[in-house]
Amino acid sequence: MQKNALFSAALIACSLTLASAGDAPLNALTAAEQADGWTLLFDGTSLDQWRNYQAEGISDKWKIADGVFTLTEAGGGNIITKEMYGAFELTLDFRIAPEGNSGLMYHVDEEEKQPWFTGPEVQIQDNAHGHDPQKAGWLYQLYAAEVDATKPAGEWNTLHIVISPEGCSHTMNGVKYVEYVKGSADWDAKVAASKFSKFANFGKAFSGHICLQDHGNVVSFRNVKIKVPK
Repeated sequence: MQKNALFSAALIACSLTLASAGDAPLNALTAAEQADGWTLLFDGTSLDQWRNYQAEGISDKWKIADGVFTLTEAGGGNIITKEMYGAFELTLDFRIAPEGNSGLMYHVDEEEKQPWFTGPEVQIQDNAHGHDPQKAGWLYQLYAAEVDATKPAGEWNTLHIVISPEGCSHTMNGVKYVEYVKGSADWDAKVAASKFSKFANFGKAFSGHICLQDHGNVVSFRNVKIKVPK
């Protein structure tokens, strides 16, 4: 935990740079994004669109500084969107601590003890020095990428996912990772062969909360944007 605490302090203290010339500032939408139906899930100053899993508020171990929100130490708990989403497109930047692990789950149902009992997880971790064979950007235990486009721990990565009944995809730093159809025969076979087979409600819902995981390691997020098809 000492390593996490030191890294957390460094993350919160460091200043952020704006996106490249011509792009929107951090945690803001361009005119084109607004016209295309994108909205922000984090405006740089407030987590009022999020709460802890199976709770009303949010732990103070999730902190905001310089336009970034960070799980600063273990015990902050998983956080979920207050809204539920079915089909959606989401993009965010994440920065993981050395050896760190986290995740993004979707279609999460709060009826179960843990969010990953119901929601498929897009892995987030330090691929070079992490301790899980599942790599960042993969759909945990179900769909693995054949490439690794992640940047090292401590640097920002951009994850883009599309979730719809017709097909889902994950893209890391502009590189397409995986494509799959949730609920297809291939999906069902992969779930049956995974650790999730013992959870009767895993992957069954086609609407639910988006969840960011407390895996005990420091992780930061910014530029969290979502678009729901009309």
